[in-house]
Amino acid sequence: MRGIFYLPVVTGTVAVTVVWKWIFDPISGVLNYILMNAGIIDKEIMWLGDKRFAIWAVILVLFTTSVGQPIILYIAALGNVDQSHVEAAEIDGANSWQVFRHIKWPGILPTTLYVVVITTINSFQCFSLIQLLTSGGPNYNTSTIMYLVYETAFKQYKFGYANAMGVILAVIICIFSWLQFKFFSQDDA
Repeated sequence: MRGIFYLPVVTGTVAVTVVWKWIFDPISGVLNYILMNAGIIDKEIMWLGDKRFAIWAVILVLFTTSVGQPIILYIAALGNVDQSHVEAAEIDGANSWQVFRHIKWPGILPTTLYVVVITTINSFQCFSLIQLLTSGGPNYNTSTIMYLVYETAFKQYKFGYANAMGVILAVIICIFSWLQFKFFSQDDA
């Protein structure tokens, strides 16, 4: 099961996107086929071309491609929690919530910080998935900051403006990361 969850992480973005684009295809896509045969929908849905569904389709793809690494990291972190402390707490009468809150959570807190910071940075830097699935459409509904930087630089040829956007994005990512470090260091106290 770990391998199944981790497979999208090590598979190339282009390959994963091609598979998802086929799943979401309005004519020959698997999703429309399954939903129509189940009687949930009565006509094909343009998952990536309809502004009501496009952002949710992109979020689904992002979720499925980014959940594998945290699962593996949390399994490893939970395996490193000292079991003698867990057993001692259970002998002293701690319930499962108290064991988690006072023993396991502090043990996996560094992993949680890493996962939150890296996931936030990756979310801000999402480009290739958007480029390959929707090209920011429909009507800029799925555009990300990185996609706008790309469009500004390579479609509008405003390289200086795109560079400034990239610097501001880096500053925003630094601020978010700093806030996350502060939040998790307060939780440690």
